[in-house]
Amino acid sequence: MSKDTTCAWAMNHELERIYHDTEWGVPVYDDKVLFEFITLEGAQAGLSWITILKKREGYRAAFEEYDLEILAKYDETEVERIIANFDVVKHRGKINSVFSNARATLALQEEYGSFSNALWQFVEGKPVINTWTEMSEVPASTEQSKAMSKFLKKKGFKFVGETICYAFMQAVGMVDDHLMDCPKKPIA
Repeated sequence: MSKDTTCAWAMNHELERIYHDTEWGVPVYDDKVLFEFITLEGAQAGLSWITILKKREGYRAAFEEYDLEILAKYDETEVERIIANFDVVKHRGKINSVFSNARATLALQEEYGSFSNALWQFVEGKPVINTWTEMSEVPASTEQSKAMSKFLKKKGFKFVGETICYAFMQAVGMVDDHLMDCPKKPIA
């Protein structure tokens, strides 16, 4: 893939390019992977995405490879251990939110049959394919991300504001915001 035609945000670091080329915008329906991205997007709030990508393996180790059953049993007493032992963003609120979000995810799985079903309802079960030609056209949030944020907050999630939800939707392929000249843009 030519560096010149990759979406502009992914041109600064090799990790970003790899992520862009292999994951970003690819539809995800697996509950564990969706939970990983909700966690990472929440952790990214106020930081650069490259910071989170560099810490991704640390997150997987700290959070038990995103095993919801284990994480749901954790509480604030685990925060100091995670801060001391793992390469994660050292924000107590963000770390603690992973545990409450795991409990909320398990409740959504019970209610909707899967976390995926609960989340994909905001795009009617299929990706929204946008046709942006410039990064300046890509919104920070949409009506769908606002609705998802409101829904998740009502269900007990934390660090799921409308902008975080939109970035999450882009990451897991609910929304395809690859620019029209990007080689990763799906052919309609």
